[in-house]
Amino acid sequence: MTNLTFNDRFAKRFVPENLLQEKLSESAKAMQTLLTKSGAGNEFLGWVDLPSQITSEELQRVREAAESIQKHSEYLVVIGIGGSYLGARAIIEALSSPFQHLEPSKKGVTILYAGHHLDSDYHAKLLAFLENKNFSINVISKSGTTTEPAIAFRLLLSLLERKYGKQGLKNRVFSTTDRAKGALKKLSDEYGFETFTIPDDVGGRYSFLTPVGLLPIAAAGFSINQLVDGAKTMEKNLKANVKPEDNLACRYASYRNALYFLGKKTEVMVSYQPNLSFVMEWWKQLFGESEGKGGKGIFPASVQFTTDLHSMGQYLQDGERTIFETVIQVDSAKADVYLTEKPDDSDGLNYLAGKKLLDVTKQAILGTLVAHSDGNVPCLELNVSGLNEEILGQLLYFFEFTCGISGYMLGVNPFDQPGVEDYKNNMFALLGKNGFEERKKQILAHLK
Repeated sequence: MTNLTFNDRFAKRFVPENLLQEKLSESAKAMQTLLTKSGAGNEFLGWVDLPSQITSEELQRVREAAESIQKHSEYLVVIGIGGSYLGARAIIEALSSPFQHLEPSKKGVTILYAGHHLDSDYHAKLLAFLENKNFSINVISKSGTTTEPAIAFRLLLSLLERKYGKQGLKNRVFSTTDRAKGALKKLSDEYGFETFTIPDDVGGRYSFLTPVGLLPIAAAGFSINQLVDGAKTMEKNLKANVKPEDNLACRYASYRNALYFLGKKTEVMVSYQPNLSFVMEWWKQLFGESEGKGGKGIFPASVQFTTDLHSMGQYLQDGERTIFETVIQVDSAKADVYLTEKPDDSDGLNYLAGKKLLDVTKQAILGTLVAHSDGNVPCLELNVSGLNEEILGQLLYFFEFTCGISGYMLGVNPFDQPGVEDYKNNMFALLGKNGFEERKKQILAHLK
């Protein structure tokens, strides 16, 4: 039994029944392709069975490293970009207090992030902040040569070495990289850093259940055992439900592809919980990088309601009708806030007296769903019973499984990213990296 449900009540009138049945049939075939590992990109399908294959020994090693980080440091700087940090950040921020920067968690270190952009002001301020702080580094990179994290790692490693000496680095630097090759693996071996492996058959955006995600999550003080248990529950559920109409991932993928066929080119992920903002960022990378190929793909966007109803609400209600929404709803809150009665009712809110703020939110969600549906925006609903490690494990694995199915339905390889290399190679050429001289000439000629 999972803590996730799918509801199509505000979408089914937009999709003809024969089209939905056609897409459900396609989703069943795509799921079989995924499970039998017989499709494009099958060398990167290690994530499919990962939840049920993670051993207690592997989790114990991660927890011991996390405890070492907590012992020596106040802060852990996670250095990575894309899938190398988004999964961990999605879970950490979903479970953390929004005021943690004012009152750091007692149960784990505070997580900071670097190497996910090239902004010089950010990195200068980060280095200045850490000058008098006890901190450790978790650098995450398959190759060790991706520009953004490589630059951040060089800067932060220099600061650590100046503060603690070369010998002091061994307790403060943890690398997550390739098993046997690459610049980061070589450097880690030279320095004697504790090293965790990114499995060869798991791509970055599918890696939250590898040490890529598990080590930062554990260091932040959250239960990686419960996270893995949740993903295991969802894995078992999705593999057991072979009928597409009974399978959560097949139903979601079928609606997505049916709406895309009908001209809905943009999917807007909606959350009413601010702490899910990085879950949506992770989701955007997962689907955007997996499906956006060969001139195809649904464009993934996100909004934070009710905040963005006061900025994007007009467009969503009355703008171009090429969008559909997927709304994540959290059905319970950890803490209830009740509205009280005010004698003079000066703000006109006494009609809400005695109600929980969660109930107010639920009515705001329903009212918005009705309005957008009436405005010809199909709305899909994903409901979770609450937010904890187990439920987040279910949710993120569900999205991964759906993405694999949906990509195969679309006719693309959901597990590569050839387009990402183009900008990287141009950047290497313009920065003068050896081996890119001819490309630099081509770029400069293009600019004339």
